[in-house]
Amino acid sequence: MAFHIDGFDLNRFVRDTLAEDLGDGLPGGGRDVTSESVIPADARFAGVMDTRDAILVAGLPIAAAFFRALEPDMDVEILVEEGADVPAGTDLMRLSGNARAMLTAERSALNTVQHLSGIATMVQGYVRAMDNPACTLLDTRKTIPGLRHLEKYAVRMGGAANHRMGLWDAAMIKDNHVLVAGNVGEAVRRAKDAGVADIICEVDRIDQIEPALAAGATRLLLDNMAPPMLREAVALVAGRVPTEASGGINLETIAAKAATGVNYVSVGRLTQSAPAADIGLDFTPL
Repeated sequence: MAFHIDGFDLNRFVRDTLAEDLGDGLPGGGRDVTSESVIPADARFAGVMDTRDAILVAGLPIAAAFFRALEPDMDVEILVEEGADVPAGTDLMRLSGNARAMLTAERSALNTVQHLSGIATMVQGYVRAMDNPACTLLDTRKTIPGLRHLEKYAVRMGGAANHRMGLWDAAMIKDNHVLVAGNVGEAVRRAKDAGVADIICEVDRIDQIEPALAAGATRLLLDNMAPPMLREAVALVAGRVPTEASGGINLETIAAKAATGVNYVSVGRLTQSAPAADIGLDFTPL
């Protein structure tokens, strides 16, 4: 089955990423000067991609696409499934084919798998720390420009769910929107009058909850509330709309915040701050 993410063009991503690395359109660009000058054009390599960390795997089909973009007939064998939880030392992929093509694609392929597996692994850690099947972990829009679809894919691989994909699929009323509208209720009313179906409203005080609900909010984002205040807010909402805790959430605080009865906990660092997994690719001449 072909790799697919809604809204993501794999061929364009591979093409643009390789073009950036090769310097297409720049003076002297459009080539891998090191491989061309050192490696014979007909040289062949075998390669093994492996992880030096225990990781949750994400991005291997994308890595394979980089190699096949430069040599369509390259022999690529993916050894583990997407979303697999593997120990350090696990072989992830085997390759054989043109040496120049492998070396040119190597960094783009590794960067992608390292980044996405790093996100998936961090997400898995947060899900385990939350330890609450009644609460769903969400990401945010704090993604690297151009990589949102991939990073949110990695979040799903790690066992969490996606918040908004962008500015288009739900209204999210925050303090600056409220500042212009005058108050929480008026901001929500404006979104509702505009025909927006999904209206998430951020509140950071208990007294903002009823005005937001009365105006038509369909979810409340409870911002930077400590667990006692979250429990009070959840009790006041009383199931009328889903509730989401956000702000000040890390591995040490997530369990307590999730235990307050909120439906969701959102964490920006899942995509913003995940460290790259230590994954390498070793070649041998054929």
